[in-house]
Amino acid sequence: MDNRKRLAYAIIQFLHGQLRHGGLSSDAQESLEVAIQCLETAFGVTLEDSDLALPQTLPEIFEAATASKEMPQDPRGPDRTPPSEEDSAEAERLKTEGNEQMKLENFEAAVHLYGKAIELNPANAVYFCNRAAAYSKLGNYVGAVQDCERAIGIDPGYSKAYGRMGLALSSLNKHAEAVAYYKKALELDPDNDTYKSNLKIAELKLREAPSPTGGASSLHSRCSSRTQSSWSKSGARWCAAGHPVPATRSSKSDNADPSGPSAPRAASWCFSNFSIGLLKRETGPAC
Repeated sequence: MDNRKRLAYAIIQFLHGQLRHGGLSSDAQESLEVAIQCLETAFGVTLEDSDLALPQTLPEIFEAATASKEMPQDPRGPDRTPPSEEDSAEAERLKTEGNEQMKLENFEAAVHLYGKAIELNPANAVYFCNRAAAYSKLGNYVGAVQDCERAIGIDPGYSKAYGRMGLALSSLNKHAEAVAYYKKALELDPDNDTYKSNLKIAELKLREAPSPTGGASSLHSRCSSRTQSSWSKSGARWCAAGHPVPATRSSKSDNADPSGPSAPRAASWCFSNFSIGLLKRETGPAC
């Protein structure tokens, strides 16, 4: 599948999140809606195209890239000493005890026991996945996501880790990402009815999510058929922060056609600067 569409989907997904939780002014929200519509039109992608969803959101990918130098050593790495037979046996005992605590709904005790097992054998994906389940029971869905990521990193073919990741992401209202993980879980375990059921629920939640852009007809009317006058108004909103649009050379054909390339270039330039401002606000100043 074209990675450009995946990237466009990730950007649209990020901008939708900014609309819901970004605390933007009404003018900024309207400008962002126009940006989303134009991206959807340019790439033929909408938020409903859940098959384009990546396992991680754009901010999560960005954070992972910036923190890559600080990532802990791969537990499967060649420099790590494998656990002794005694440590492996003790880790299994702790895991079994953790499982018993889960049955008794002593989830904090289970987290502690799984953590002890991980200390003895950090290369076992099951321990991370089990602790993720305990974290989810305690409402610590972020911790569950992190442990599922570790489990998948150790064993990319571990279907249960993808399924539990989907549950944690659904609880965080990240339904598009949850859909992607449930689909991967079903690829690995196609007969699992729980994954099928959870996938349907996540897809339903994704369809029910409010769309601030107003659908395909609005896309056409507000983006594809926009006149130079409306582009100018939108451009003013894009540049509400006072950023000037740089001068561009216009051919005679540009001047003759009010919906020609000059207007999209202006909106594109303002959108780029607007997006950079959003990212700066989210990530904070560089240290």
